Amino acid sequence: MTPGARRPDLLPALTPLIVAAIAAPFIGSLPTFVTLTVASLAMGAMLFVMASGLTLAFGLMDVLNFGHGAFIAVGAFAATVVYQFAPHGSLATDLASFVAALAAAAVVCGFVGYVYERLLIAPVYGRHLEQILITIGGSIVIEQLLLALFGTEPLDLSPPAAFRGALVFGQIAVEKYRLVALGLGVLLYVLLLLVLSRTRIGLLIRAGVENREMVEALGYRIDRLFTAVFMAASALAGVGGVLWGLYQSQARAGMGADLLVLVFIVIIIGGLGSVTGCFLGATLVALIANYAGFLAPKLALVCNILLMVAVLLWRPRGLYPLGAK
Repeated sequence: MTPGARRPDLLPALTPLIVAAIAAPFIGSLPTFVTLTVASLAMGAMLFVMASGLTLAFGLMDVLNFGHGAFIAVGAFAATVVYQFAPHGSLATDLASFVAALAAAAVVCGFVGYVYERLLIAPVYGRHLEQILITIGGSIVIEQLLLALFGTEPLDLSPPAAFRGALVFGQIAVEKYRLVALGLGVLLYVLLLLVLSRTRIGLLIRAGVENREMVEALGYRIDRLFTAVFMAASALAGVGGVLWGLYQSQARAGMGADLLVLVFIVIIIGGLGSVTGCFLGATLVALIANYAGFLAPKLALVCNILLMVAVLLWRPRGLYPLGAK
């Protein structure tokens, strides 16, 4: 390490391991502990995908989008439409249908996000109170449109046959779909880090956040970059909606609103604007929820709030605030 170089802060990254190590003796059974941990990691990956779009919108655009949950629901319903027409029956067709559902959710939510940003967000950049009010109104409109189009009853969104069942290793059983969700969440995390830190568009976006006038003086349109970021954030919410809808085996118009508080807890714990913080925050929330649900079911109702309070008392800006990658 060169003189004066900043030592990397690794302690926040170790918090999931610390939580797992503390919980293991209380759980006692190794198969139960492994099953709970894998389930938690998969749940954390799904929460990360849903929350990453919100942390991008706030960290890179300074936009408080309280309508983010609506895009989660839109993504889930887009997947139900794809599954109505997609072929099933073999591993290849199940995989193709799953990819098509994810792609459809990303495209539909990206388009809805473009309209949403141009009509609602663009006029209120930099004005947080107005952003909160107008995005809440926008989410209500989208939710009512979903109810009008698809009805009030939940629609079936079961995982493809290839993702059902479990892999058994001795006394340890791990659901296939959880492994798929975990793998996709990790993949999206790595891709987001690469885009933001290793590509020209990521450099321009981060530079535009720091000094908008300088970037515009170089001939770049920051408003277009910010629109692209919001579309990407909406697309991520839609993909997260598909993953969560398959996890719950249903799509509901109000599912995004139900998850919005949890998503905000994730990004507050992780640090507003940080992709790595969001990933760690989602993992911590899922670990605490599953361990507490097993050890003390009554405590599970408030465990996420207690976790957020504990983290903020330790690090008021979150585990890795904006600027930490």
